[in-house]
Amino acid sequence: MTTSTAIRRAVGIGGVAAAAIVASGVFARAPFTEEELAQQMDALYESVQLGYDMWHGTKPSMATNGLACGNCHPDTAASNPQTFPKYMTMYGKVVQWPEMVNWCIENPQLGERIDPASDDMTALAAYAMYLHRGIPIQPGLASQQTSGVVVEHGTGFKREPTGLGVDSRDHTPTPN
Repeated sequence: MTTSTAIRRAVGIGGVAAAAIVASGVFARAPFTEEELAQQMDALYESVQLGYDMWHGTKPSMATNGLACGNCHPDTAASNPQTFPKYMTMYGKVVQWPEMVNWCIENPQLGERIDPASDDMTALAAYAMYLHRGIPIQPGLASQQTSGVVVEHGTGFKREPTGLGVDSRDHTPTPN
């Protein structure tokens, strides 16, 4: 018997068995009970809240200069998690969203990287993805998707360019 014949026979037998189960009125239980769904949503909202708190500066190790993610990306604007993985010029390759978050933490915020597999990174992703649900994927420059944010406190970018991405040119902030 050929492999394709064996597969067709197995599918045929499976189809007959499925039809017999449906005809007998036996159905599998719903994937989750209402209580289980409520517990899952509570866990998601708890993670989203932690991500919100971190996004707006509650984790001191993420910045040494007074900046938080929310200074440049209020309500996760222009973070566009739904467009990742994508090519990032500062890396010269395609990266995942957590790597871009870490670039921002290390460069504009002058903070310490977050482990991409940690609960903290999951919380940041939960917050950003929650706010971007239903937003169409539109890869490209963030400046085409949202307007810039004026940072009125903190030192912002290092005075010397990092040589990465858009910071490869001198983007020294002008004094107010």
